[in-house]
Amino acid sequence: MGFIAFLILGLIAGAIAKAILPGHQGGGWIITLVLGVVGALLGGWIGGMLFGTGLQEFFSLQTWLLAIGGALIVLLVYGMITKRGARR
Repeated sequence: MGFIAFLILGLIAGAIAKAILPGHQGGGWIITLVLGVVGALLGGWIGGMLFGTGLQEFFSLQTWLLAIGGALIVLLVYGMITKRGARR
């Protein structure tokens, strides 16, 4: 998968993860892109470790599920970090 395709995958996966999670997460589309790309990397790494597969083709359901799952994890961690910082 090319670099531009990976960025598009990350942006869409991050937007889907924000839509799935309830509550208000701060940040605009730049933060969504960054969290989505980091989540896609994390999802690919987890998929490689657990299932022996990773992010392979852009139009593969497996790629999208791994990227969205990773983005959900990253978004949850991001939400915990930003909530902790807002309380101080």
